[in-house]
Amino acid sequence: MSTLRLVPGTPDAVLSALTAVLDGSGTPFAPVPTDQAAAARVKQAAAPDQPLEDDCAVVLTTSGSSGEPKGVLLSREALLASAKATHDRLGGPGQWLLPMKPYYVGGLQILTRSVLAGLEPVILQESFTEAAASMTGVRRYTAMVPTQLARYLETDLDALRSFDAIVIGGAATPAPLKERAAAAGVTAIPAYGMTETGSGCVYAGEPLDGTSIALDDGRILIKGTTLFSGYRLRPELTAEVLQDGWFRTQDRGHLTGGRLEVVGRVDDVVISGGVNVTLPSVQSRLLEHPRVKDAVVLGVPDEEWGTRVVAFVVGEPGRDELRDFVAEALPRTWAPRDVVRLDALPMLASGKIDRQRLLEGVR
Repeated sequence: MSTLRLVPGTPDAVLSALTAVLDGSGTPFAPVPTDQAAAARVKQAAAPDQPLEDDCAVVLTTSGSSGEPKGVLLSREALLASAKATHDRLGGPGQWLLPMKPYYVGGLQILTRSVLAGLEPVILQESFTEAAASMTGVRRYTAMVPTQLARYLETDLDALRSFDAIVIGGAATPAPLKERAAAAGVTAIPAYGMTETGSGCVYAGEPLDGTSIALDDGRILIKGTTLFSGYRLRPELTAEVLQDGWFRTQDRGHLTGGRLEVVGRVDDVVISGGVNVTLPSVQSRLLEHPRVKDAVVLGVPDEEWGTRVVAFVVGEPGRDELRDFVAEALPRTWAPRDVVRLDALPMLASGKIDRQRLLEGVR
């Protein structure tokens, strides 16, 4: 078995280590964030002092937005398969702009695609518009999380329009945001995937080449060439989610005409006062309110209700107004019992909402 080395999670360091791994001259590595707390989680999950499992080029640590971070083993073949399938779907190789952290899978795969295309990636420093203007590739791509897209639609619209495609991942893209981007002439493509699938493997509802989708009682199963090899030093957990070549995700969805629609996580349906409440539906309804800029809805353990539905909202409306607004379209029993107004939702470096931080504030 080979050993694992830790490399700084900066774009230059990760690109250098990744290039060497992809051409066969380097050794497996794990990128480490500069933030001390995040670095400690990575080192714990990556366990560099322990023998490394076979079929691994990179170990990435999941963000831990809803649970314990895990070390995900990604092979050279999986990384390259994901990059090639992305280029095939988008219309061919191109130059990529990196506006994300390279120690999460979305950022790492921007670098992998750049290596595969043989073109230097452009690293976002401060100005998105200036970074976009410096690109020289015939085809121009980038990837970002929904929060970034929403921000750049307000501040850097012309730069967004200059890209042949912008892949949106890391979190579900709200329907109003999709509509805003389309109306503005921005080619934004929602992607579904995760670290375990080597980044996005379903674009605009359609699996990339080499990826198959199935459902098991509503749970999304994924099979294909981009899948991870397992969890670092967690064979029992690997066996739970990798079965007969299929990865059992924690997400629910349905297929219509071969197109996948993700409707939430397996644990996104909670029982509150004896009533099943679908949290993503409540969240989607809140985001339709004209004075709600952002929102997330979570279930909080409660002695009286079993689970209390709590909405964390960026916007002006108060609790009663939002409860009435939800009840206009959904059962009144689904309306959030508490509404916490915030200036902004706390985010992890991966671009996902820090659910654990929100829950800690209301328990």
